[in-house]
Amino acid sequence: MAIPTLALGALALSGAPAMAADGSYQSTLGQINGSSASGTVTVDVTGNQAHVVLKVAGLAQTFMDAPYPHVQHIHGGAKGACPAPGADMDGDGVVSTTEGAPSYGGIVTTLSTTGDTSPAAGLDLKVAGQGASYTVDRTFELNAETKAALEAGTAVVVVHGLDPATLSAAGQAAKSDLAPTLPLAATSPALCGTLAVGQMSMPVGGADTGVAQGTSGTDAGTLALGGGLVLAAAAGGVYLVRRRHSGSAA
Repeated sequence: MAIPTLALGALALSGAPAMAADGSYQSTLGQINGSSASGTVTVDVTGNQAHVVLKVAGLAQTFMDAPYPHVQHIHGGAKGACPAPGADMDGDGVVSTTEGAPSYGGIVTTLSTTGDTSPAAGLDLKVAGQGASYTVDRTFELNAETKAALEAGTAVVVVHGLDPATLSAAGQAAKSDLAPTLPLAATSPALCGTLAVGQMSMPVGGADTGVAQGTSGTDAGTLALGGGLVLAAAAGGVYLVRRRHSGSAA
């Protein structure tokens, strides 16, 4: 079943180019908003090329009876940090996307499973990570903003999309800060980690090797740039994101 169009206002950064030093930038991703998820990411830089390996588990599993598409990015240009619970300014128990932005900044690279990795073209559900667990392993050319963020220590990886059941009662009742017709869970961050310089690892595989999904893929539709995030079926209406219960098939 095709998943409808999802639009999200993206924070794109502009800044002076800066070459990131060759080396490995790594992070252990921590859960945000009670997601119970976990993950690791390594970005190995050689010249203007980056080999990225992102592994996640425990994310929200399904959306409209298909694998949940999780958009994921390298953010930069702000504090280079993941938001603390105190970033929840409205007291609903959830750090929303906009509440977290002062900590991690705007999108500098989209960690897509294939194709374009720029902020403008990267918000596409067809190339988002899908399901509860998956691995993205690919090589691509770094843009100037991502190089600058890595060099400055402000590069942060964020994976979006929550299971509403993990939120507080107030959070479950709240609407998205980006699109009031949506539940807050649909647009909020689930995993976050700051990329720090680590030990260089050996390159593995060829360029643009793509993704290994923990669940089967799906025709997820397009996540387009726009003023807000909107989930709507062709026939109209808004759909909640949900996780299957343990007794259901994946």
